[in-house]
Amino acid sequence: MDPRLAAFERLLNIMDDLREKCPWDQKQTLESLRHLTIEETYELADAITKNDLDSLKGEIGDLMLHMVFYCKIGSEQNAFDVTSVLTAICDKLVYRHPHIYGDTKAETEEEVKRNWEKLKLKEGKKSVLEGVPSSLPALVKAARIQEKVKGIGFDWDNIDDVWAKVQEELNEFHDEVRLKSDKKEEEFGDLLFSLINYARFVDVNPENALSLTNNKFINRFQLMEEMIHAENKSIQTMNLAEMDVFWDAAKKKLK
Repeated sequence: MDPRLAAFERLLNIMDDLREKCPWDQKQTLESLRHLTIEETYELADAITKNDLDSLKGEIGDLMLHMVFYCKIGSEQNAFDVTSVLTAICDKLVYRHPHIYGDTKAETEEEVKRNWEKLKLKEGKKSVLEGVPSSLPALVKAARIQEKVKGIGFDWDNIDDVWAKVQEELNEFHDEVRLKSDKKEEEFGDLLFSLINYARFVDVNPENALSLTNNKFINRFQLMEEMIHAENKSIQTMNLAEMDVFWDAAKKKLK
């Protein structure tokens, strides 16, 4: 037997055993697993950001277990099972890749995306944006919205216009802040949306970029705390100028 099939069959059999014999696994429902799956997804994302391939291997396994768990519950409810789930995704992939499994030609990534969106509309979707989950974090959601509309050609013609839009939104936000207007939140949202658009044009993933910056700040701040503690000082009693000395030292040390 193909070792891939053998490994997957083993996971399915273990899932059957756990559902039958383990009190914790017996109690789980689709709803109770939901927040755990979200947590596991973030852990996988962390491993990718850190380029920790050993951790990534484990996180992928955890998520695969969750997918098998959902299929097991679905089969108990006579709604779906692992076979129907895998058959459906295989059928969808074949249908949406006519340049591989049919006569359609698509030689670039952009052509593939345009064909993908057109096929989804043919499937009965009323809007190109139907496939964007409402519960996505706002930053990721903005990027997905922009990718979706780009797929049907609704996009800027050149990068200079995109940068001009960023500057326009920055000025509008600054004006609203200066005027202490109630619109400053809306304008800040417009600014972020335009920056995410620009990031797309320069091949920067905004979620990854912000995640890297968050981690960089955390590492610097925690090192600063360690350096302050090493000198028997308390960060709570220091002023900003004093903390800045240690902050700059931490930055130099981590470069």
